[in-house]
Amino acid sequence: MSNKTVPSLIALADILAARDRIATVTVRTPLVPLSRDRLRAAGFSALADTAPDIYLKDESAQPIKSFKLRGAYNMIAQLSPEELKRGVITYSSGNHAQGVAFSARALGAKAVIVMPANSPQVKMDATRAFGAEIVTVGPASTERKLKAEELAAAHGYTIVPPYDDPAIIAGQATCGLEILEQLPGADLVLSPVSGGGLLSGIATAIKLASAAANRTSPQIFGCEPELSGDSAESFRTKTLVEWPAEKTTRTLCDGLRTQSLGRSNFEHILQFVDGIVTVTEDEIRTALRIFLAATDIVAEPSGAVTLAAALFHAHEFPNVTPTTKVVVLVSGGNLDPDLRSQLESESAAAHV
Repeated sequence: MSNKTVPSLIALADILAARDRIATVTVRTPLVPLSRDRLRAAGFSALADTAPDIYLKDESAQPIKSFKLRGAYNMIAQLSPEELKRGVITYSSGNHAQGVAFSARALGAKAVIVMPANSPQVKMDATRAFGAEIVTVGPASTERKLKAEELAAAHGYTIVPPYDDPAIIAGQATCGLEILEQLPGADLVLSPVSGGGLLSGIATAIKLASAAANRTSPQIFGCEPELSGDSAESFRTKTLVEWPAEKTTRTLCDGLRTQSLGRSNFEHILQFVDGIVTVTEDEIRTALRIFLAATDIVAEPSGAVTLAAALFHAHEFPNVTPTTKVVVLVSGGNLDPDLRSQLESESAAAHV
């Protein structure tokens, strides 16, 4: 095949450059052990008894409460003064929108965001607060992409893709470098996956950096809702598939409703990822309740799929025991207040 049909893979040098570029804007987020004692005290003793050693990589500690700032800033910071003057545009259900809006404001550029009208209000409000102009469309991820391309052509905006771009992948990959430094003995790393920016970046960083240091790499798995399981199907069949919006929008995880992996993300995932598992909606809700009851971290649904996988699907990962060190990516903490109230009511009812 020609280079026109197969996207090229990023290199370790690209990731190291991204780390330097974003260092003054992003946070080196904490890696927090999940306390078995707090799990038991919160009423989850059975899970505490069977869980591996879980470490929560808390990307909700970023200024926008999500990992998306890494990739957005890495790309926008490389634009020319002329491109910054014309402005940037993206299409996003929320967290990438905030990453682009925050980065554009920091670099003095106008930001336009195409969002689905059913985006959580908390994410829309935060995006506006960073100074972005919002254009709303229907729920399909393809619809917002087409609208962004239309507006970019009309106004000269630079499109900042949410995941399918080398600069975005390299920015998200910086999270993987931090994990290796914070827990050199990690056995397994779990990342949410939808469009694939975070999973492809983290897996590439961890596998390339481990090889460069002549160390054994932890295994890397993606996690997604089974109601939006296109990535798992793509990985299993080694063919990029697309699910219709009426299927992917069924999940509670508004950030994981993308209908297909990006092409470049898929190539990185095939090269560096060990597997993808799916979790149920009930498992996601339970993981969210655990975050609220047993940790000091507030996770949104998309950021809770990894904990759900670690607690309920350990049998799907190779050689996992109670002493296995598992890093769980908490990709974001923009939890809708109404959903939080529901979850707290469910927890209260469970303890009556």
